[in-house]
Parts: sequence; C-alpha cells; structure tokens
Amino acid sequence: MADEGDVLTNLNPQAGANGADNRPVAGVISQYVKDLSVENPKAPESFQWQGQPELDVQFNIGARKINEEVHECELKVSATAKTQQGTVYIVELSYCGLIGMRNLPDEQQHAFLYAGAPNILFPFARRIIADATRDAGFAPLMLDPIDFQGMYLQQLQAKQAQDAAAQAEAPAPGGEG
Repeated sequence: MADEGDVLTNLNPQAGANGADNRPVAGVISQYVKDLSVENPKAPESFQWQGQPELDVQFNIGARKINEEVHECELKVSATAKTQQGTVYIVELSYCGLIGMRNLPDEQQHAFLYAGAPNILFPFARRIIADATRDAGFAPLMLDPIDFQGMYLQQLQAKQAQDAAAQAEAPAPGGEG
C-alpha cells in the first residue's frame, strides 16, 4: 500500500478551491489532415526511370488562435522527387492539431506551438507522407525524425542576435545621427 505522501496517492496536491483550475496545461485536443496533394505527373513513364531521384523536403510551421484556450498548429511538409528525366512525384501535406493551452505564459505558449506540438504531430505526418508516396507507386518516403525543439531554440537565438545587432546599429536617442 502506498504511503500518504507517495506520488500515487497524492496526485493533485495543489488543487484549487471549489475545483478552480489554475495549473498550467497544454496538449493536443485533435489532429487532422487539412490538405493533402499527391502528384505523379510523369506516370507511367516515371516508373521506368533508372536514376536515383533527388529529394527536396521542406517544412513550415504555423499557428493561429482559435479562441482563448485553443490554437491550431499547422505542420506543412512538401516533398519533391526529381531525376534528370523530370519530376517523379510531389507530395504536399498540411497536417494540423488543435492545441489546448491554459494558464501558460505567452513565451511558453509560443514554444509549445512551434516546438512541442510539431514534435507530437510529426510522426503522424511522416506516416501520411510515406503512405502517399507508396500509394503513388513508389517506395515509401520515410522522413528522418526532426528536432523541432532544437530548431526552435536556434531560430530564437538567431532572432535575438539579429535584434541585438539592429539595436546596436540604431542611433542613441538624443544623439547625433
């Protein structure tokens, strides 16, 4: 039997009075394909091409506010395979999640929308891309895992450096310019 102070018996030690919910929380409410486009423009000729296709994979993350506690996080993936003979296939996916967040500071909401949520959504988008390329008649495109948290931190640091450089170049208030 667990002791009174044990984690198993004391799961909600800071519950608010009268059921007040004031602890920070974030999670995925729902996820869905918003748009999926699969093009096989040179079929059936492309099935005979011998060269190894050159892949170009692009990612984009967007977010928009639905209401005070719900945001939509959109993970866009575009994959194009080309050979010297032409375009083998193009797959474009817009995969979204409805993200619920409550009692989080703005900077934590931003981090969750642009790093945490994409980490959750990506495996599902990856499977859809693999299925789409397979269904188009090609080997499944298995995208490598992506470190969205690392990318987010890199972009944040780059923006801070850019802002600092811009501020250093700006003339001082009241100074000569």
